[in-house]
Amino acid sequence: MTEKVRIDPFTLEIVKDSLLAIGDEMFIALAKTSMSPIIYEVLDYASGLTDAKGQLLTQGNGVAGFTGMLSFMVKETLEKYGKTNNLRPGDIIIINDPYGGGGSHLSDVGLVMPIFYEDELIAFSANKAHWTEVGGKDPGSFTNDSTDIFQEGLQFPCIKLFHAGEINEGLVEMIRANVRFPDQSLGDMWAQIAALKTGEKRVKEICKKYGKDVILSSITSLLDHGEIISRQELAKLPKGTFKAESIVDTDGIGNGPFPIKVKVTVTDDEFICDFRGSSPQVPGPVNCSYTGLVSAVRTIYLAIINSGNDVNDGAFRPLKVIADKKSIMSAERPVPMSNYYETLIGCLDLVWQALAPHLPERLAAGHLSSVCAVTLSGTHQDTEEPFLIVEPSVGGWGGAPGQDGASGQFCITDGETYNVPVEIAETRYGVLLDEYSLRVDGAGAGEYIGGKGVIRSYRALSDGQTATVTFGRNKVKPWGINGGQEGTPNEFYVEKANGEVDGPFGVYPRYPLQKNDVIKLITATGGGYGDPLKRPAEQVAMDVKNEYYTAEEARDLFGVSVNPVTFQYKEMDVRG
Repeated sequence: MTEKVRIDPFTLEIVKDSLLAIGDEMFIALAKTSMSPIIYEVLDYASGLTDAKGQLLTQGNGVAGFTGMLSFMVKETLEKYGKTNNLRPGDIIIINDPYGGGGSHLSDVGLVMPIFYEDELIAFSANKAHWTEVGGKDPGSFTNDSTDIFQEGLQFPCIKLFHAGEINEGLVEMIRANVRFPDQSLGDMWAQIAALKTGEKRVKEICKKYGKDVILSSITSLLDHGEIISRQELAKLPKGTFKAESIVDTDGIGNGPFPIKVKVTVTDDEFICDFRGSSPQVPGPVNCSYTGLVSAVRTIYLAIINSGNDVNDGAFRPLKVIADKKSIMSAERPVPMSNYYETLIGCLDLVWQALAPHLPERLAAGHLSSVCAVTLSGTHQDTEEPFLIVEPSVGGWGGAPGQDGASGQFCITDGETYNVPVEIAETRYGVLLDEYSLRVDGAGAGEYIGGKGVIRSYRALSDGQTATVTFGRNKVKPWGINGGQEGTPNEFYVEKANGEVDGPFGVYPRYPLQKNDVIKLITATGGGYGDPLKRPAEQVAMDVKNEYYTAEEARDLFGVSVNPVTFQYKEMDVRG
């Protein structure tokens, strides 16, 4: 066991920044070498480093909902291989078990690599990326009407992909034979391997430069510093117990809604989120594991307590998450997990809603609260090759004191992700983008208005396409604060070539589309903050000019009369 050595603050800062830079380089390496748009365009992945115990040191996220999942993957690896001293230089472990170290769904495949220096295990590099395909009953693998985990694709139960530098060719061939787009899935696997090896190389370089003992002691100091910063911020929060309740709309196979609840207790020493009393696990694929729940709570916890600082496991030491076993957010094998993220976001939103009235400077009103995932598959009209779109959707965020809500942004757990650009979608896939515009529906009124959702319309250019759409929060609208009005739900329609319109829907598996049918995806407007009658009249006139609200809505919601041609305005008596 290496003894902790004293380090001057300058060296400590350099080592810290070096570790962060390694995380950034790993993140970029994965995007630059991947094969799938869901990774190199959408950035649906995370990468980073942990210490030898699996404590997170640095994590680069496209997907904020993966916060801390890397450490769970490493701890699962240590549990399986570390106790028997069965980790070797050159090992790479593959894991997507959603109930344990994986924490999400089978499509999110994690790789873990132990890093040795001078024959001592000193760290791990790890990443987790959404593969376009891992097999299963539906194209794209994550489906919304599965009834057990076996329908959702290949399971990698923390097994060695590489042993001492030698690849497991049999496992690679099994993957190739069981996925619909093997070049993309295996290409992304090799991109993940490249990122892991980049992390290993850079960690060894800083060990060589500064010495192993300095690096290990710096790691301990950095984790302790993360805890100190979090406790300082914890001391500033209002103390007490705060509650919220909501629902998960449906499990995708006709059941629901399902109640979820939280009791958040903030003390001088702890931040406790207690979800006991929520729904038991359900037959359809909206179940979330305890690991996923913890990652969700970590995301909102960081937004409240540590948003301006770097993420490491020390920051999470005051956090405690409690849930009933076999609940909808602490599910156990073999229930389906494909759409875990809808429950994950719902749980996060509960904590947000419970604390938002007491932390207006840190938490806005409610937002779209759904990934709004779309999987669209079929045959390309020109090449006659199969194609697959896997994509989240953007929507509206809530208003907050001093600012309107952001429009056309991904939900909180999707973090720094992106849509596939229109040009790429129309080139690679058998669709035409008829519309991509802001949704203007009169919702989310407030002194500070909710951000706008979007309308995105895909026109099928060939027969026999299918769309699997999971738009959560179809029944629950984004909530307002302090007199602000609710937003609107997520929903979609199908405008058929013969003129018929079908919908609205929230969740639908494999909707059949023929040539020139249009699937119209409409996401939520965020909740408003504050009394709409307090919104400055000149700003209401500008809202009308920007077509956010009509002149009639300006009068009825904001008490401002606006000329829709000249945009001159006057306040009405209702404003007092």
